Parts: sequence; C-alpha cells; structure tokens
Amino acid sequence: MLGSVLIDSGKKMHQNGEFAETMMADVTFLHCSDIHLGKTYGDSPGAAERYEDFFRALSSIVRRAVEDEVDALLIAGDLFHQAQVMPRTFARTVETLAPLRRAGIPAIAIEGNHDWIHRRESLSWMEALSDMGNLCLLRPERDEGGNYRFPDWDERRRCGGHIEIKGVHIYGVGYIGAYAGSHVPRILEAIETEENVLLFHVGVRQYCGTDIGNMTIDEALPLGEKFSYVALGHGHKPYEIPNDEPFAFNPGSPECVNFGEQNYRPKGFYRVEWRFGARPRVTLVPTSPRPMFDERVALDGCENLTQAEARIREHFQHLKDERDREDRRKPVVRVKLTGEVTFRPAEMTRQRVAHMVAGIMNALHVDVQNALSFTATGRPRGSEHWNLTEIERQVVQALWEAQSDYKQRAERYAQLAVEIKERLLDGSTGAGELVDVIHRTLHDE
Repeated sequence: MLGSVLIDSGKKMHQNGEFAETMMADVTFLHCSDIHLGKTYGDSPGAAERYEDFFRALSSIVRRAVEDEVDALLIAGDLFHQAQVMPRTFARTVETLAPLRRAGIPAIAIEGNHDWIHRRESLSWMEALSDMGNLCLLRPERDEGGNYRFPDWDERRRCGGHIEIKGVHIYGVGYIGAYAGSHVPRILEAIETEENVLLFHVGVRQYCGTDIGNMTIDEALPLGEKFSYVALGHGHKPYEIPNDEPFAFNPGSPECVNFGEQNYRPKGFYRVEWRFGARPRVTLVPTSPRPMFDERVALDGCENLTQAEARIREHFQHLKDERDREDRRKPVVRVKLTGEVTFRPAEMTRQRVAHMVAGIMNALHVDVQNALSFTATGRPRGSEHWNLTEIERQVVQALWEAQSDYKQRAERYAQLAVEIKERLLDGSTGAGELVDVIHRTLHDE
C-alpha cells in the first residue's frame, strides 16, 4: 500500500509507443510538529481530559490529511511527551494514526528530544511505530568521520534516512542538541538530489522560544541551498525563516503544551502544495488549543490570609469577566503569587489557592507558584526579608561553588534544584519529564 504512494513514474506514452518524461506531478503534504502525546497534569482532577487534548489535536490533523487526500503527513519530532510511553498512550497513538494507513497516506517522522531514548540498546516507541507500519521513521547514518549518509527507505526493513514521493526527496534528521548548527555543512554534503525537503528537529535561536537545541540564523540559512522546504520542529512558537522568500517553517505545537504558550497565536500546522518549477505554496492551518492563562498576582502589603485571598478573588473575577465568552472550554491556569506579606507565606497553600481559582474560572487545572516573602510588621518594604526559595537556591549554589570542577555551573545547577523541587511540590510534572529536564540541563552545554 505504501509503495503506491511513494513512487510516481512521471512518464506518459507517445503515439509511437515510447515513454517520455513529463513534468513532476503536484505534491501536497501536511507538516506538523511537537504533538506531545501523553502530556497531562499528574494527579490533577482534570488530568484525564487534559490527556485527551493532545490526541484531539493529532486527530484533527490526521482528519484533514485524509479529507484533502494529501500525499504525506510530515511529523517533525516530539510526537510523544516522554520517551518512556505508557502502553495506553502507545495504543491510542496507533488508533489515531490508523486512518492515514487505511487511506494509503504515509506519516513520515523524525525523533525529537522528547522522543529520543537515551539507552540505545532499548527499542524506542517511535521505532516500534515504524516497525508496525504506522509511520516511516527517518534516521541518517554517520561514518567514523562524522559524515552523513541518508540511505533510501527500505520498506521491508522499515528503516532509512530518505524517502521519495512523486519526485520529491524527503530527508530526516532528528534531534541533535546544542551543536546542531555545526552539522549543517555535513548534512548538505550528503545531498545530491533536487526538489528536496528536510525534516529537522531544531530551533533557530532568533525565533525559537526554547534555549536548548538551537542554531543561529546564519547556521540555518545554508540549508536553503539544497532544500526548497525545511520542516522544523522543537520550538512551540510558529515562525518562518526568510531567505529572499521563506524556506524553513516551524508550525509550533498544535496544542498549548507549557504555560507561556498562550500568546503563541495562531497555533496550527502547515499545508504545503508543491508544483514542479515553482516554490512550495505554504498555508498555516489554525488549530484550537485549550484556553490557557498565566497570571501573576502581587500581594504586597497583605497583613493576613483574608486580605490576600480577597485580592486573588478580585484578580480572577476580573479575568473571568474579560475572557473570551465564545470559548466555553475549561481553561488551564497558572498563578504566581509575589510580594512581601506580614503573615507566614506557608499559610497560602497551593491547594487552597488552586481550589479558589478553579471555582472562579471553572478551570480544568490550576498550577500555583508561591513566591511570597515574609517581612516583619513595621519593617520598611524593600529591606531584608525571608524568602525561603531564594535562601535554598543560595545554599545549593554555595555547595556547588565549593567544588572547583563545578564553579562555572553552580548557578545553573542551583536553579535546576529549585525548579525540580517546585515541580515536585505542585505535582504537575511526571518522573519521566523530570528526568528529561535534568538530562538536558546536564548535557546540553
């Protein structure tokens, strides 16, 4: 079934019975990235519904691919939220991709940093999907000198680094890490075809919201010499990279994955139409992510819990009145409490705040960050005060600085320790995601 999609001879018969080359057939494909299947909020009451959000996003893309009868769906990494996938997540993924297989539309994918399994003796879930025929996982090969090679897709072995659809050559490079830009010249050296597409899970620093696994715009521009369309992933913010005309595109994530993404609009995926002799025509197809709010509430000067709660209620009641009345879905909300107060900050528990905000906003999930500082009654604001989080960070940083091998990274590691503690306390981060955060901090330097 797949072979009928991958090959188009592009020939017609003359009256004399001989074959002659014709113009390449039109090619249409969808390009999405950073689906993050399996993402949810731990023991949150809304965990099950939030889990479904990401499958709904992928289902809408698959449905559009089938309706438009496209030639392929390109997935530019981070199909999964964690490399270690729960069996039910894997089963749901197979089910969600099944309409593509029935329609004879190949899903062509690469691995992102979230998909990448660190122990290479283990079979990844992306490899399993490829082996089962649910997608074509592209991986390049490299020799001892670090040079790239993109073997043709082998349908029997279900592996390869390059696949051809109607004369368009699609190459795949997954997540490389902090030095991705330095790999570009070697990637280009390996390309000898024309009419090329590159799937690459990398961000471009000038546009990408994430700090890890990026390259500079100057490192990215040479890709336009060999590739008419570069299908990017990694950053969750949509952007295009111009070079006279745009040639590299990142659709961002179709659903809001992390707080802070609520301002990345529009979210969506690309529909690409490619006619021989012309540049690809690219259209961003918007998706409809769940409403997300990331709010900071200043409680400076509050003398007791009652005053503080009244200020929080006022803030979120106003936000509720201002929110989009046409979208009645339950939002996900993060609230960060800041300021100097004259009562113990620990009295303002996460559970207490989450319950209050959820009631006002009819929220699916509320994430609370308590950054309040205690100041003694009568002490001038702005003077020395107790900030437990800052004290903890300074203590951990001092411990790292005491070891000469880690002096230069002490601040970074101390911040990591504080972040891990906060994620564990708010219960919104699973063990697998914490491992991923730690690994990236320690290894992407």
